Amino acid sequence: MTDGAKAYLMWDKLSSYYLILLKFFIYIALTTGLLLSGCLKTEGILEIKGKVADECTKALIPGRDIIVQGLVENDDKLVPINVGQFSTDSTGYFTYSLRKVKDAFDYNFCFVGDSDYAYMAKEITLFDLKKNAQYLSFSLSKLVDFTIKIYRKSRTPVCDTLCLSWKSNEVDGRTLYPYKIDNNGLTSDLPLYWIGGNVKSTIKTKAFADKSTKVRWVLFRNGKMKEIIDTITCRRYLLNNVNLTY
Repeated sequence: MTDGAKAYLMWDKLSSYYLILLKFFIYIALTTGLLLSGCLKTEGILEIKGKVADECTKALIPGRDIIVQGLVENDDKLVPINVGQFSTDSTGYFTYSLRKVKDAFDYNFCFVGDSDYAYMAKEITLFDLKKNAQYLSFSLSKLVDFTIKIYRKSRTPVCDTLCLSWKSNEVDGRTLYPYKIDNNGLTSDLPLYWIGGNVKSTIKTKAFADKSTKVRWVLFRNGKMKEIIDTITCRRYLLNNVNLTY
């Protein structure tokens, strides 16, 4: 592996560690919310009603789980405290008795993600909640299948290094949805790196529907670095593929 490839590999490792740390801090924040909810201090009930819809088609989404958190200031930081959880009914509407948290002037509505819709969190002030309590409306971003195929046609040099990353609507693809790699040929022990060799790989994941997804490859060959970028708008009900032959 060239010095440039090694340096890039080290940078990407740091980036991966950052993503792991980010997930860890998110986990800590949610855990803190769960712990603090045990000593929840409330001050009344706010009856809320609303709907959850696809942001593009406007079709209502049934059975969508929603977690509500009250944001309370603690040491100059807003700490999320879990208030409760509910779901949309079979028609995509919901009604819920929201317990107002003492000293919480803002609330997070966290929509659980899955293979159909991405995770989404929306912060709403208590003022807006009271104002729109009977006709709240939320929109979610649809996910669609997305496949990336890689094939190394060149036989010279014997060894080079290729690494892959992608963003969908500016969201890191590695964090948006779990990906699966089917590898044939000589590859690296690291995910999304190919060192070789005889490379033929398929990466299956999800991307946002009707939004731009940018795929970026970096190829290190003969001591030089080459960046290759492809952009696709993934469509509903279609096969969304990007291919690289190098």
